[in-house]
Amino acid sequence: MKIVIPEVLIDEPLQRLRARHDVVYDPTLVERPAELLEAARDADALVIRVRTQMRGELLESLTRCKVIGRQGVGLDNIDVERCRERGIRIIPAIGANARSVAEYVMTTAMMMLRGAYLSSAEVAAGKWPRAPMLLGREIWGRTLGLVGFGSIGQVTARLAKAMGMEVLAHDPSLEPASPVLAEFGCRLLPLDDLLAASDVVSLHLPLVPGTRRLFDAARLACMKPGSVLVNAARGGIVDEAALADALRRGRPYAAAIDVFESEPLGPGSPLADAPNLLLTPHIGGLTADSEIRVSNLVVDRVLEVLAQHPET
Repeated sequence: MKIVIPEVLIDEPLQRLRARHDVVYDPTLVERPAELLEAARDADALVIRVRTQMRGELLESLTRCKVIGRQGVGLDNIDVERCRERGIRIIPAIGANARSVAEYVMTTAMMMLRGAYLSSAEVAAGKWPRAPMLLGREIWGRTLGLVGFGSIGQVTARLAKAMGMEVLAHDPSLEPASPVLAEFGCRLLPLDDLLAASDVVSLHLPLVPGTRRLFDAARLACMKPGSVLVNAARGGIVDEAALADALRRGRPYAAAIDVFESEPLGPGSPLADAPNLLLTPHIGGLTADSEIRVSNLVVDRVLEVLAQHPET
């Protein structure tokens, strides 16, 4: 069977696919839509990341596709409903990069609370910016608010608990008596109540119509003075212009943002000159370790699906 891979896949799982199927692998193919369309037309499977947009003409052109493997967990680049209608399985890497994202959340939260880890250039230049850093804060004893309590939120809660934090959660899919909340020792709160009580707020939501710009100016104003916002979920959940303005007003005090409405950031982004802001290029779930887990999980399951279909 034919498998098209238009974005990066590490070598070992790639070779396992090649040993059993006809593989078209070109990590730059995503940048050439017309060629991707032609290559994918008779593919039995695709293995993609976030840049390949599985919708519209590309999705409709597929004549044989049985499964799409997604190296990641977000599905906002896939028309899930249309795939369902056409009988195309979607295989996301649920849970495989949860630890990487959780460590990103805890690391950036500690960096922004402490305020002492972005001073290398000043110190190297002979300055001694010690006085403003004397008010840095510890993470021990503070409150983490998790907006979304799926697999990544739960791993983050476990790390936070180990570091002495109280953990709150907001998730419309859960009831206050849900066993998973008791397992992690978390309280379930309405969103605005969680924001008012949390020293660190971390987002773990998909980007869907109901979450787009969920964190607008009014919601950001609900955050606790001195708090830190971390978004390693999806760009578009946070209104970027509103966040830049909120940071200038000091509420939240700081933010770490890994995902953006437009990636990479375009010229004139409101985030370019916002204070107390750490920006990273959508790497919260990407480590050498998670790449191995994600790619192997996706490849294993794609192979399983293809094995269920006779050669046609």
